[in-house]
Amino acid sequence: MKKIAVIGAGVTGVTTAYALLNRGFEVTVFDQNRYAAMDTSFANGGQLSASNAEVWNRWSTVIKGMKWMFKRGAPLLVNPKPSWHKYSWMAEFMAHIPDYRQNTVDTVRMAITAREHLKATAEKEGFTFDVEERGILHIYNTKYEFDHATEVNAMLAEGGLVREAVTPEEIKALEPATVGTYYGGYFTPSDMTGDIHRYSRGLSEACRKKGATFHFRADVTGIRMVEDGHMIQWSEEDSARSEERFDGVVVCAGVSSRKFGRILGDRVNIYPVKGYSITVKLDDEQSQAAAPWISLLDDEAKVVTSRFGKDRLRVAGTAEFNGYNLDIRDDRVRPLVKWVERNFPDVETEHAVPWAGLRPMMPNMLPLVDAGKRPGVYYNTGHGHLGWTLSPATAEIIGDKIQTDLAA
Repeated sequence: MKKIAVIGAGVTGVTTAYALLNRGFEVTVFDQNRYAAMDTSFANGGQLSASNAEVWNRWSTVIKGMKWMFKRGAPLLVNPKPSWHKYSWMAEFMAHIPDYRQNTVDTVRMAITAREHLKATAEKEGFTFDVEERGILHIYNTKYEFDHATEVNAMLAEGGLVREAVTPEEIKALEPATVGTYYGGYFTPSDMTGDIHRYSRGLSEACRKKGATFHFRADVTGIRMVEDGHMIQWSEEDSARSEERFDGVVVCAGVSSRKFGRILGDRVNIYPVKGYSITVKLDDEQSQAAAPWISLLDDEAKVVTSRFGKDRLRVAGTAEFNGYNLDIRDDRVRPLVKWVERNFPDVETEHAVPWAGLRPMMPNMLPLVDAGKRPGVYYNTGHGHLGWTLSPATAEIIGDKIQTDLAA
């Protein structure tokens, strides 16, 4: 039986481990945290959103970034402090603007495939993750935003997604809790929401039952080629350094994938794009009644919502280019709180728990799902803001590739 090491136990790592186990491999997963899904897979927006597959490679994104550079509460914030990694990444980002349409179509196709894998896996393995299959509603405040959404809709339709235009009256009918005045919206009935942390933990336990070995609090310090595979060195808390040989290595390490790429001789140009969320505790009946059940995406504010059962509302958004920085800044969290108070004034926000995570983004906004330069090295990483949405599909893609390569 071939032995595969998976580096990273976020949603991408555990879906990859699961795909490999199903193909008959012996799988060992390494992660620096005590449990699975403790970094970027801990408290994201919760949307499983093929409808949010539009890539960001547009000149309007660049212009907004420049315009908002010194506005601390802006949806998109770029720290102007010079950094070769940041500015070289941005140069590559702009170089992919001509690929905007095709990359959007490719992304939505992956997202649709992933959705079916995700649901089937949870049902098969018998765990829950606060899934709400109520669709996702995009809301627009101006004709300009709505007209752009109509252009995007043509690309989403090309990728196979059904998304319907809705009037302000239909928005209110779909989500009676809304109190704002909107120009219009688009509704995707096939999209859904769920708790990424609960899903990843449930799937990691399913992997363990299938025979996977997990090394948590493990710092992978070295990977070197040997005649018949790769030797991985790691150290765990309060233990001596360990070493083991593997036939293959899959890097699923989020923003740390760039570091492992350097170790393995590959250029993995991932940049950490910080996102924030708040989890609003709906402790009273008034808040529970006033909070939305349907998942929303406010395109102007770049804010998404997800309802997790009767007593939790997740609100997430913003993109911050500020290096490997996990500080939770009040000036970035306050706009999320204010958005809730403005759009759902009867929801109490006193118990809103803030969080920040680093999205691993490639310049073309597509995940890196491919082999490295060295035999037996693979990557399933760089999913950006769509890791939750795409990982079940990319895990199957890389699983098939590894099976083909190692069977040869």
